[in-house]
Amino acid sequence: MGPWRSRGTSPLFFALLLTLKALRGKFGAQAGISSAADGRFDRIRWENGREVLTGVYGEWVEKPDPPGEATKTEPNYPKMPRLHNNHVVKRSAEAAEGVSNYRTEYRRVGEDGKGPYPRQSEPHLDTSTFALSGDSAHNQAMVHWSGHNSSVILILTKLYDFNLGAVTESSLWRSSDYGSTYTKLNDKVGSRTVLSYLYVCPTNKQKIMMLSDPEVESAVLISSDEGASFEKHPISFNILSLLFHPAQENWILAYSHDSKLYSSMDFGKKWQLVHDNVMLGRFYWAATGLDREPDVVHIETRISKGRAQYVKCRAQRCTEANRQYLFPGYVDTNSLVVQDEYVFTQVTKSGRASYYVSYMREPFKRMQLPKYCLPKDMHIISTDEKQVFAAVQEWNQNHTYSLYISDSPGVYFTLSLENLRTTRGPTGNLLVDFYKVEGINGMYLANKLVDHHVKTFITYNKGQTWALLPAPATDVAGNNIHCVTPFCSLHLHLEMSENPYTSGPITSKKSVPGIIVATGNIGTELSSANLGMFITSDAGNSWRQIFDEEHNIWFLDNGGALLAVLQAPTPIRHLWISLDEGKKWDRHTFSLAPLYVDGVLMESESDNHIITFFGHFSHRSEWQLMKIDYKGLFSRRCMDGDYQTWFLHNKGEMCVMGEKQTYMKRRPGNRCMLAQDYSRIYSSEPCQCTTYDFECDYGWERRTDGKCSPAFWFNPNSVAKSCSTGQSFLNSTGYRKVLSNNCKESGRNVYSPRRQACRPRPPRGLRLTTGGSGGGELSARVGSNVTFMIHLEEGDSLRTSIQLDFGDGIRITYSNLSRADDGIKHIYRATGIYRVTASAENSQGSDSCTLFLHITSPVERVYLSAPVMAVRGKETNLTAVVWPSHIRTLTFFWWIANSSEPIITLEGSISYTFQKKGTNKVTVQVASGSTVMQDSRVLTVKEFFRSLLLSFSPALDEHNPDIPEWREDIGRVVQTTLSQVSGVPANQLLVSLYPGLPTTAELFILPNVLTPEEQNELQTISDVFVNILNQDLVQFELKANTRITVYITQQTLAPLVDSNILHSGSAMLVLLSVVFVGLAAFFIYKFKRKIPWIHVETEDSQEKEPEVISTVSQNDNMSKVKLSEFPSEKEFMEKELEARKRGTMGRNMERIVTREYPNCTNV
Repeated sequence: MGPWRSRGTSPLFFALLLTLKALRGKFGAQAGISSAADGRFDRIRWENGREVLTGVYGEWVEKPDPPGEATKTEPNYPKMPRLHNNHVVKRSAEAAEGVSNYRTEYRRVGEDGKGPYPRQSEPHLDTSTFALSGDSAHNQAMVHWSGHNSSVILILTKLYDFNLGAVTESSLWRSSDYGSTYTKLNDKVGSRTVLSYLYVCPTNKQKIMMLSDPEVESAVLISSDEGASFEKHPISFNILSLLFHPAQENWILAYSHDSKLYSSMDFGKKWQLVHDNVMLGRFYWAATGLDREPDVVHIETRISKGRAQYVKCRAQRCTEANRQYLFPGYVDTNSLVVQDEYVFTQVTKSGRASYYVSYMREPFKRMQLPKYCLPKDMHIISTDEKQVFAAVQEWNQNHTYSLYISDSPGVYFTLSLENLRTTRGPTGNLLVDFYKVEGINGMYLANKLVDHHVKTFITYNKGQTWALLPAPATDVAGNNIHCVTPFCSLHLHLEMSENPYTSGPITSKKSVPGIIVATGNIGTELSSANLGMFITSDAGNSWRQIFDEEHNIWFLDNGGALLAVLQAPTPIRHLWISLDEGKKWDRHTFSLAPLYVDGVLMESESDNHIITFFGHFSHRSEWQLMKIDYKGLFSRRCMDGDYQTWFLHNKGEMCVMGEKQTYMKRRPGNRCMLAQDYSRIYSSEPCQCTTYDFECDYGWERRTDGKCSPAFWFNPNSVAKSCSTGQSFLNSTGYRKVLSNNCKESGRNVYSPRRQACRPRPPRGLRLTTGGSGGGELSARVGSNVTFMIHLEEGDSLRTSIQLDFGDGIRITYSNLSRADDGIKHIYRATGIYRVTASAENSQGSDSCTLFLHITSPVERVYLSAPVMAVRGKETNLTAVVWPSHIRTLTFFWWIANSSEPIITLEGSISYTFQKKGTNKVTVQVASGSTVMQDSRVLTVKEFFRSLLLSFSPALDEHNPDIPEWREDIGRVVQTTLSQVSGVPANQLLVSLYPGLPTTAELFILPNVLTPEEQNELQTISDVFVNILNQDLVQFELKANTRITVYITQQTLAPLVDSNILHSGSAMLVLLSVVFVGLAAFFIYKFKRKIPWIHVETEDSQEKEPEVISTVSQNDNMSKVKLSEFPSEKEFMEKELEARKRGTMGRNMERIVTREYPNCTNV
């Protein structure tokens, strides 16, 4: 978004890229909310294949390639077109003198006239030429004229090497006599210094900043005397763009290549980081009278892809503690625009964009477009006169936009013009054909698509009515033109000038109200063929053709004269000047040899009457600077008798924008110089208001008879929520006065809002949202502050009580809605889905609404609990344990084996029956919002198996890092050792270690794949392992001098006592132990299917029940575990999660000893 005008620009600085002070038609825009410009420098924007230094301070111009040479692509400094245009239809012959008074008259004067030297009384130009010797190889140049009425001109030229992709040479030239002579300043800036860019302070033109090329060194060169001397200061970053403060001459913001924003308060001598991750072009200085401190910076910072935050802080104190986040929530990237009294931003949710505005730095409000506009994109065109012009692409538009106009706060918008013509620039930026005419209040031009034809329309009342432009009666040669509206009319190109050294296709000036000069054509639609130049002297009521070829045209002498230069692909030596609003044109020779004109530099509002042409004679020659003094065109200064008055009108209607206006201008043909401060407006008189002095209010639409009536979706009888019984309110009549319109209403006040008494009404249209202005979020983090907003469309808000039930057992009641205007905040302490209900009630009735709020917390860890072995055809319990725990706010995706579709559940456990023997991988994914985490396990499925619990020498615990990889390696070693000792093939064994301490494992004995054994044969193998393990025959070497013995685990409810030291009660203890073990076995069998981590399965109902093998070791030193010390399922999962979290922590940390043993199972 952005205004047409630039911030802090200088009329003397003609190296500006885009003259933004007059809505030059096509405005550049980014995705989402976008702005035309904001007066910053940004040298990475590309237009028409070249790099542009955006903002108000300069642009590079390049020499063209010599004929026959291939054009090479330059990544950083692509070619800029010269003033010429390769698509110009040449005039067949020059117009002769003595044409009739309705034709444009062309004359040769001065050296083109009767003799070689003009008489002093004749209009003439004084010219001089200066060549920048030694810089013929330089292919880029920037020309800058210094401050107001200053005689200093600076030129920076450089050589860009296309093969190296870098700048290798540069030269800085300075003139102190308006361009008559130049001095090379390379020695002052450093003979080895390569300069890349030149900037000038907009509030003090004597201060100049130069940037060195970052490929050589990163430094700034500062001058306080218009370039007479420089100081060099190194910097630690590469500057990409600059933004000067609009009032403080020493304050600068600099944007770096790595998206960091820096500030300097001493004109670049010292820099301080403001913020990182700043979006390009989305930073703004404070506005005087709006922000409390002048050093406030408004910033858009990138948070993640597509998400950003609006940050406000002070330039030198932008720490986290000093930052303000004025918009509640995230915004879309590239959407922040701070302009005049307004701050705009955009939020996209569920594919639909919502736009927000802050007026006078007040809280944000949602911008209200007509209900079924459903915007896809928005581009702010203007915020002048405390009103917003916006180009909006509606849901059913693809290549066009509609023009909407707001009220003063920028909240409520009404339609002004449909189907504006738009195009996309080289970088995808939006270009809108819309132009504000300078000097005439409420006058605009726009190109509209009508039945697949683009036509130009004009308005005199700020968009209330639009009309086609009348075509000239004759062409430039005096031939009659038969063109009758609406079948035929004049169409104009409204583009912004892409070259700062050209005038662009359309121009007007505040100091010359009523005069517009533009490129266009006559016919049924806008075309790029048969173009000519057209002028109006009466604010668009009538037009004349002045050239049948494209020219660049500038205003001279404070708008009293016109300069025209032909756009041509060949060198030229003539220019044209008119002193009578384009009726007569005098041709002057500005160069003895034809010159390729690369640009024109001038100060149209200065008293020096100097123009500078720059270009080159040939493709290999030096840059030529031609100083042209046009003071000789005038004989004296204008007096009172040299002026005449004219009346502004709209096709004969004298009341324009609510008043009759009379303007002054110089009598055409008078060769006198205009005074810079003479008043253009002679008189004004207010008129009686009419329908078209008002625009339709929000919710109302203009009908064919000109009256405003309610749209089908709008209820004009609805009362604002602030209206209470016994009070009154202003009810709209459907009209709101056009801003800046000065009409006066009669005594009836037909159009102004009418005061009405409030009537008792029941509450209707109660709505409940979250998140303040950025409302609509249906989820929040546990422990965060959730803001609930209650909206009531109808009802007595002061006498309506509001109750809000948060759904967690807490409810709050307000006596009236006004107490909840700032929102109701609440903090949820637990995850879950909460039903939040709002109720409104008064004496007339009640209303309620509900939303369901998801309170979540980030998923930190996921652990999949699954058995190592499973029996084919039998249910197996799979459990996903999530930390921290959630209650029905997660989605679980179970990927089992080679399934193409997951099993989706809201619970963290399922029972699954494996039908295929072999190895099966199970993966569970847990989704929490946009976060997805997963864990996997590999299960071996068999018809039957046997298992034994194993323990190890205590020395193994000292080397147990408690991570999965270590457990897998130890299990593989134990498996190999058991196979070697017993002779059982390794593919029949599976050893799985369990997490935690002491180290334990489970040995699974599997049937032979080639010769499947019966279950009793597996029992025989199991007995063999019991004997081997009881004899301490299974050992392996962990490291040098460290051997580990593998034992079979003893399970008992009482401590096992060595038989050698048993006392007389030992028999009773053994008996009790047998009884308790039996009870434990029965318990496990009875509830085996309810304990997910107990892997007890039966083959089928005909098989015998599983047995629990409990062997008593004869070794006193073996690890013994009580059954009572077995952990619960939750404890087991938490230990595993904790073990995963610890990972490879150092062994010096305090160890938590746990005793975790799943049951020993035989199937």
